[in-house]
Amino acid sequence: MLTEESPGENRLVHSTGRPAAQRSQDAKKAALRASQILSAPNQLTLARMAFLPFILIKLLDGHYRGALILFFLAGVSDGLDGLLARRLGQQTLLGQYLDPIADKMLLSTVFLVLSIVRKIPWKFTVLVFSRDICILLVSGVLYTIAGLRDFRPSIFGKANTLAQLAGVVFVMLFEVTHAKWVWVARLLFLRATFALTIISGLHYVYLVGHRLRVSSTTAEHSAN
Repeated sequence: MLTEESPGENRLVHSTGRPAAQRSQDAKKAALRASQILSAPNQLTLARMAFLPFILIKLLDGHYRGALILFFLAGVSDGLDGLLARRLGQQTLLGQYLDPIADKMLLSTVFLVLSIVRKIPWKFTVLVFSRDICILLVSGVLYTIAGLRDFRPSIFGKANTLAQLAGVVFVMLFEVTHAKWVWVARLLFLRATFALTIISGLHYVYLVGHRLRVSSTTAEHSAN
């Protein structure tokens, strides 16, 4: 005797009727994403991002010693996550994107707050943020239009990041101890940040033009 299936049963059959291979592939992708997030280096990177609100609270409350200690611990976690990724063989695509984002969030936000509390002159912060925003916009446009993905930092960009980091540390340290050598180091690294921000910005424009020409030449050879 034939029985008629209800519409709801038909919908259920069709919705769960994906091939087993497809379901297995989806499960593997989900497991891979979870393993990347749960890897020790990426957990350290996320922990570094968690330091940020506490550092900002300390700065806004004028507790510079506590802010400096937390900032130092965040810096230690930055070096440790890279070391673990290499030693444990856990270098992931997520980590490649997450690590520089965490670094930039931490450094730029602390830089901004130190200007808000009048410890870093605004001219430095405006210049630093203007460069970062321009680089972000240009990178987004070039990726969308030309498919350019090579945005590795130059030697000047790395030097600029180092100068910003040292400048922030010595600005906070000067609020803890007013030693003359700390004042000199603070002034030196802030001026270095100003100069290297301009130099690295101009060098970035040159690098982008060069990489675009290389990409265009490669595309032409591939087409031929």
